Formats: sequence, C-alpha cells, structure tokens
Amino acid sequence: MTAVDSVHERRRWYALVLLCSAQFVVVLDASVINVALPAIGQDLGAGQRALTWVVSAYVLAFGGFLLLGGRLADLLGRRRLFVSGLLLFGIASLAGGFADSVGVLVTARVVQGLGAAVLSPSAMSIIAVTFSDGAERNKAFAAWGAVGGAGGAAGVILSGVLTQYAGWEWVLWINVPVVVACVLLVRPLLAGTRAPSGDRVFDLAGAATVTAALTLLVYTLVEAPRAGAVQLFGSLLGVLVLLAAFVAIERRSRAPLVDLATFRLRTLTGANVAGILTGGVVVTMFFFLSLLLQNVLGYDAITTGLSLVPMCLVSFGIALGLASALVTKHGYKPVLTGGLALFAAGLAWLSLFSPGDGFVFSVLAPELVAGAGLGLVFAPLFVAASTGVGWQQAGLASGLINTSQQLGGALGLAVVSAVAFTGDTSPEGLARDYGTAFLSCAVIAALGVVATAFLIRSSDSRDHAELSRAAEPVA
Repeated sequence: MTAVDSVHERRRWYALVLLCSAQFVVVLDASVINVALPAIGQDLGAGQRALTWVVSAYVLAFGGFLLLGGRLADLLGRRRLFVSGLLLFGIASLAGGFADSVGVLVTARVVQGLGAAVLSPSAMSIIAVTFSDGAERNKAFAAWGAVGGAGGAAGVILSGVLTQYAGWEWVLWINVPVVVACVLLVRPLLAGTRAPSGDRVFDLAGAATVTAALTLLVYTLVEAPRAGAVQLFGSLLGVLVLLAAFVAIERRSRAPLVDLATFRLRTLTGANVAGILTGGVVVTMFFFLSLLLQNVLGYDAITTGLSLVPMCLVSFGIALGLASALVTKHGYKPVLTGGLALFAAGLAWLSLFSPGDGFVFSVLAPELVAGAGLGLVFAPLFVAASTGVGWQQAGLASGLINTSQQLGGALGLAVVSAVAFTGDTSPEGLARDYGTAFLSCAVIAALGVVATAFLIRSSDSRDHAELSRAAEPVA
C-alpha cells in the first residue's frame, strides 16, 4: 500500500467516526427528552397532552420526511445534504433550549426532526458508497448500528443527569457542540457526490404525496391510543388514498422519486419488513423497561439509565466485534435470523418478571440475552437493505430502511401499549402489564425471524459472504 493509499484508507475510517457521531445525536434525541418531560412541564406550564407532543413532534417529522431526505441526497449531493441536515438540527437544538413556551419547543422539535430526516439517510448512504461491498462495509454498518443502539440508551442516562444537575435545556444544548465539530470536519473527511446534472429531475408530486402519506401514518400511530375508532379509520383511509396516489404518480413519472422496481429486489424488501418489526420491538422494549424499573422496582431516572448500560454495552460490543465477522463468514441472512431469535428469547424471559423477583436474574440476565441478540441484528439488517442497490440510489435505500424502523417504532409502541395496559396500577398489575408487553415484543421479534427466513434470498446472502471473504485479505 502506498503512502497516498494509506492516507485515503485512514480518512475513510475517520469519516465513519464522523458519520456515526452525527447518527448518535439523532438517535439520542429520540429518547433524551423523555426523562426531562416533568421538568419541562413545570417550567413551561405545560400539561400532559402538550408534553406528549414534545416527543411526538420529533418522531412525526423524522419518520415522515426520511424517504424524501434520502432521495434528495442522491439528487443534490450527499455531503451537501448531510451538512444541511446537521445545521438544521443544531440550530433547532439551540433554539429549543431557549424556548419560553411549549409551542416554541414543539416547533423546534419539528425542525430537529426535519434535520434528522435529511442527515441520517445522507450519512448512511455515504457509508454505502464509501466502503466496498464485503468485509469492510460489514464493519462500517456494524459500527453504524452499534452507535445507533447506544444512542437510545445514552439518551435515558444523559437526560436524568443533565435534567437533575444542569437543567432540562441542556438535553437539547448538548447537541450543539457535537454538530459544530461535525460541520467543521465534513470538508476534510467527506468527498462530495451527486447525480449528474441531467439526472437531477425532482418528482414534486411524488414527494408531496409520499411525505404526506408517511407523516399522516406516523401521526395516526402516535395518536392511536387516544383516537376514537372513527378518527383512526379516517386517518388510515387517508393514508391509503395518498399511497395509492403516490404509486399512480410514480408509474407515470419520467424521473420517479422512488423507482417501484426497487421493490422487486426481494432481499431489500425483506430487509425493510424485518426493519419494521425490529424497530417496533426496540422502541417498545426500552419504553417498557424504563417503566418497569421506575414503577415496579422504584428506581430513579439515573439508576434506571444505569440499569440499561450492561445491555447496551453487550449489544455495542457484539455489533462491533462479532457481528461483522459473522456476516463476512456466513452471510447476513443466518446472522440476522439468529440475532432476532436470540432477541426474542431474551424478551420472552423478561416477560416472566414478577414484583418479588430479584434484579439480577429476572431483569439483568434477560436484558443481556436480548442485548446480545440485538447486537447481531444491526449489521446484517443494514447490509441486506443495501443489497443490489447502485450508488445512484444509495440514499433512497438508506431512507427506506430508516423509514421502516421509524414507522415500526411508532406502530409497535401503539399496538403493544393497546394490548398491554389494563388500568391496574398496583405493582402486581403493572408487572403483569409489562410482562404482556415483553411477550408481545417477543412475538414481533419471532415474526422478524419468519420474515427474514422467507423474504431474504439465501443466494444473495451466500454471494455476499463469498465476496466478503474474497475481499477480506485486501481489507
């Protein structure tokens, strides 16, 4: 390897650190606000309904605009969109900390979500086009997934510490120095890429209909626990009408926002189905684990966050150290299937908890099993989601898998909450409700195993393993 090649090689991995840092704050912000909500409500005079929208506004904008953000990255330049998303996210974080009313804070959270919807698929698509298909891309996506998983847990821990010792404003302001550092490092580390000028035709009608459909769908899922049957039916009907209009537009468009032929890639479609199911389980698991630790075991916010650290460390370590090696050796399908099965087993074990049980055997041990399974899921899921996709549509593929996970998170939490909560607020009743929630999550993870087994092509997985093994000595 020449000196120039060596510098280029190091720069790519430094770029990965930059991209993962940006993704960390995106995932962090989905959870960091939760523990701070009581303090926000007291300071801004907001009721429970308004506080719910402090969380939901971010999810709504993020989930609704991910697909559009990914496609814009393909057309206008991934680096350019990555920087734009970072700046939008950072400015909104700064403004949110200075909010003097809940309305201003909710608006800032919407803008944060828009920034995240632009930078996240841009960053993931940069990884897809920067690292060669094979062993090195496996490692890169393992790091990406591991950092994303760690961000969710870090949000719970940081939120408690910052709210208690610095003020709720800092759960937003903590993003600003990270964003500034990332923006300063973009030009030295990331090369610019975009479609040729002749290909940069924007499908405005398709963008409007699919963004409206996704936004309405996320809104419907977020509001499902409080909506009446008529409202829920009307919203879902509206989603179907918008999606039908989107499909009709794309079939006739000269330069469609989403090439519908992409969904003929069976492995990509299977990965997105698995992404929906996985997203639903991960979000719901962390939500109910936090409730279990606080409402049944009586832990405070900081102790609750620290109780989740071992699971996150196991997940992070396996994702970085083992998952990519297994994908390289065996292909992504068996690793994803095994990871989801192990994840389901840990959740099923958690469902057996009762108030008289000790923490170590009934909470910590199944957490570690679930964390190990989750650590095996990230890398193969992202690799499968980019299988068969050319660099021109890497942003679209990234937007699809991110959208799948976000929609899955909103859908999973809405469905499991409706199934689990019975209204019994005694410790025994809450433990039963949370047990039902964990068992429901285990069933969803098991459905992910089935979806992976039947929808992801074994031949694609084997081909990837052969390519990875062939490239490994070079990498």
